[in-house]
Amino acid sequence: MLEELFQKALHIEKPFYVKGLNFDEDAKRLDIEIDFERGALFRYKDEASGQEGEYKAYDTEKKSWRHLNFFEHECYLSCRVPRVKLEDGSVRQVSPSWEGESLGFTLLFEALLLQMCQKMPVRTVGEMVSVSDDKLWRMLEKYVGIALSRADHSKITAIGMDETSRQRGHDYITLFVDLNERKTIHVAEGKGSETVKSFVEDFKAHKGEPESIKDVSCDMSPAFIKGIKDNLKEAQITFDRFHVLKIINEAVDDIRKAEVKNNPLLKGTKYLFLKNEENLTVDQKSELDELKLSKLNFQSLKALSIREAFQDIYEAKSVKKFELLLKKWHWWASHCRLEPMQKAARTIKAHWDGIVNWKRSLINNGLLEGLNSLIQAAKAKARGFRTFRNFRIIVFLVTGKLNFKEINPAYAPI
Repeated sequence: MLEELFQKALHIEKPFYVKGLNFDEDAKRLDIEIDFERGALFRYKDEASGQEGEYKAYDTEKKSWRHLNFFEHECYLSCRVPRVKLEDGSVRQVSPSWEGESLGFTLLFEALLLQMCQKMPVRTVGEMVSVSDDKLWRMLEKYVGIALSRADHSKITAIGMDETSRQRGHDYITLFVDLNERKTIHVAEGKGSETVKSFVEDFKAHKGEPESIKDVSCDMSPAFIKGIKDNLKEAQITFDRFHVLKIINEAVDDIRKAEVKNNPLLKGTKYLFLKNEENLTVDQKSELDELKLSKLNFQSLKALSIREAFQDIYEAKSVKKFELLLKKWHWWASHCRLEPMQKAARTIKAHWDGIVNWKRSLINNGLLEGLNSLIQAAKAKARGFRTFRNFRIIVFLVTGKLNFKEINPAYAPI
């Protein structure tokens, strides 16, 4: 009676059945033995040869799988798994319905582990379920690999790319994101021009045509620019608004830092000049207003006005108006006698077409910044990743929108 109850709970279907149970309270372990009916036929299809049919067991192999815990007790399934002999004489093992993709786990247990690893560090998950890190990483690599092998990039026309570090300050990777589907589609080691070549090779392997990429959003990295021009001949580069503003913000901050040495009124005002006005607190806005009303000729306030004028350019209603405002801004910034701002103006002049392209393409790396924050959160929880392989797995796990349910019906997307 108890065996029948577990058989229904585990969805064990004929010709398999639960033969016996062994509950060890001291070891906090439940073992469930599964067998199959004598003389049973097993359906098997060999993908390589196309042979398909129902076969009797030729022989068996004893296997076991870790399953979901039974309350606080670890649970294991064991079974004599049949092997069948095909018409060509080859012998193949039947895969039971509960067997997972990785060695030694059930599908239900793998579904739970996938969900846990998307929210917690792998080491923490391993400690909670008493499974080694290596075994968890192998399982995750298997699922990510299967999901990526089924990817179809034939409809992708716009991508974003950005770099992030595996550990603080070194060991970079480059992310390539489908800007329409809002997901990571490729991860390359490093941050040089070769990363774009790596992307193109992977893109073509998944039905993508490099010529179909019409727009790429990135920062002003010379390596990225070279990689795009060499490998994505039809793509127009859009320099991301966030990275352009970062250059101007750095100029504003350099001017403020130089000025604060001789004017204590500017001490502790860094974020008054770096935040957008709508993001200032009431106290910060009041402090900034006092500086503006002081009638002191602060170079920092002049730099702030130049930055705010640049941000206004992005409100232009047309490409023509955008470029006209950009020309006016460039003349002002290049003649302002503030060296850091003049340097920023020279940088913008050197990347003019890519900045103007933003108004045409209206794409940006805001999505990448959001995905990067998810990656950084996962990295912080795990205290970094020792290998590129593991970091790549986590990036796809949290930002790849991979269809694990297609691989494992028991998986429920979080």
